Amino acid sequence: MIRALALAAALLAPAAHAGEWRPLDPSQTLVIETTKGPIVVEMRPDFAPLAVERIKLLAREGVYDGLLFHRVVDHFVDQTGNPNNKDGGVSRHPDLAPEFTFRMKQPQSAAVVSRSSDAISGFVGATPFAAASDIELQRNPQAGRLAWGAYCPGVAGMGRQAAETTANSEIFFMREASRRLDRDYTVWGTVVQGLDVVRAMTVGEPPANPDKMIKVRLAADLPPAERPRIEVLDEHSAAFRTLVEQVRAAKGADFTVCDIQVPTRPAP
Repeated sequence: MIRALALAAALLAPAAHAGEWRPLDPSQTLVIETTKGPIVVEMRPDFAPLAVERIKLLAREGVYDGLLFHRVVDHFVDQTGNPNNKDGGVSRHPDLAPEFTFRMKQPQSAAVVSRSSDAISGFVGATPFAAASDIELQRNPQAGRLAWGAYCPGVAGMGRQAAETTANSEIFFMREASRRLDRDYTVWGTVVQGLDVVRAMTVGEPPANPDKMIKVRLAADLPPAERPRIEVLDEHSAAFRTLVEQVRAAKGADFTVCDIQVPTRPAP
């Protein structure tokens, strides 16, 4: 059902006006060439500044080039990014503090798609989030609303060991939603192109013939002609609001933020 709704979203996207699409920021776009095709991730330093800084550093050092998708669980995750191609491998850099939550101090920066007495959910850019309720916010509005990334299909997270302070170089991509990971693993972005590639990775723990990341680059470090030419539907646009209402009507009481995937299109 979720994939059918995602298809409906893609069909709705062309109805958006030209001004309702936005370009990707090359300084916050990760381009991953894999054996199954390209994956493009819109990174969110406003969710996880330390994780995004680390991923940029490792990409620029070439650490990610050639690493295997060493654990791929169907309907769950693709894991990669460990220099030893196994769980537990780390880079030469120190482990990171957890960034499971963040403070949303500017509500206008988020597009809310659901609001209830106990929580809200929506999007910042293409990345889904959940957050504390309006009532909770009123208790300390100066601090901002407590929010966290929602582990929906395509969301990118930082892997770690048992201790919460052990995120280092491992990254993973969600094949499907798994909200039990919310507030337990750092969200650092969302796949805006290549979710089909994520879902096509060879499954196994480890896979018998694993796929790999061939090259990982920051779009800003690529020549302009080689950067992904992708536009993302503005989450504040009328077209996006229409999409949300149509998906909400189709799902009814079962609607969640994970039923929406923000549409993209080739840049004109």
